[in-house]
Order: sequence, then C-alpha cells, then structure tokens
Amino acid sequence: MRCLLSQDWIPHVAAIYCSTEQKAVDGAEMLSAALGLPFSPVAALGENDRSTTGYLPKTEFEATANAFFARPCESIRGWERAIDAQARIRGAVEQIGSTAPGVGPIVVVSHGGVGTLLLCHLKGVPISRMEEQPGATGGNYFLFHMPTSTLVHGWKPIEALARETGGG
Repeated sequence: MRCLLSQDWIPHVAAIYCSTEQKAVDGAEMLSAALGLPFSPVAALGENDRSTTGYLPKTEFEATANAFFARPCESIRGWERAIDAQARIRGAVEQIGSTAPGVGPIVVVSHGGVGTLLLCHLKGVPISRMEEQPGATGGNYFLFHMPTSTLVHGWKPIEALARETGGG
C-alpha cells in the first residue's frame, strides 16, 4: 500500500471502496488515512461465498478453486457459483461507478478472486483462472475506465510501482 500511495495519481482519488472483509478494510483504512477521505465498505465486493466448506487446507482449496473457475455454472462443494459471484461483483462496480462522488479516480480494494472475475468480464473472456493475479502474495492491481468498462491494463504488481518510481 505504501508503494501505491507514492503514485502521482493517488492525490486525485475521489473515492475509496472496499469489501467488508478485514484484509480489504485494512487496505482501505491505509488509503483513507493517507488521503483524508472516508472509505465505503460494500459487501458485494467480497470473495465468492465459500461458507459451506469453511477453511480448507491449501491443496484441497486449490483443487476446489480450480473447479470453481473451470465450471462457473456449477456450485462446487456448495460454494457460490462463479457466474453468480461475477454478476454480483459487476453490479457492485457498476453501482460504484454511477454513484461515486467527485470526478477523480476511484479505488476499489478487494480480493484476488473478485479481481479475476471482474477482469474476465472486462476482457470479454470466459471465467477462467488464467486471468488470476500473478504471484502468490497478492498485491496486484489493474486499471479500467468507467462507465465504458474499458480495460487500460491487466494485472500489475503493486511492488513494481516502487521499482518504476524509486519509491518503496
């Protein structure tokens, strides 16, 4: 988040939104404190509902996530279907785009699976784990214009921002 805060467009941010899950709220709080802007939690920006299985060991989770993305019209082990999660996320982002205050950039802090489903929509490709954020630690972003949903660029690691600008 410190790398993100060093970007020249950050002072122009008009609004901050996040999922209601703690990790996203923590990121939004950091941006909010640095920019002096409130943030708005939006439940519909949360990961797919996986409450039927709860925590799964890594190997089992990866296999289930693979099936979730490979068979988006099915509920895998009782999880929310990928097509339903994608529609929910798309609706939340469209609502944000149509109601956000100001005219500057909007930051949405959420989760990798959420981003993957949104990115598939923006690219006009079928739901696939091939569009998942790179790396194993998260900390990636992509950029698109609203209301046209025009993708500017796909996933980029936030840490690369520090290398590009000499920040950290």
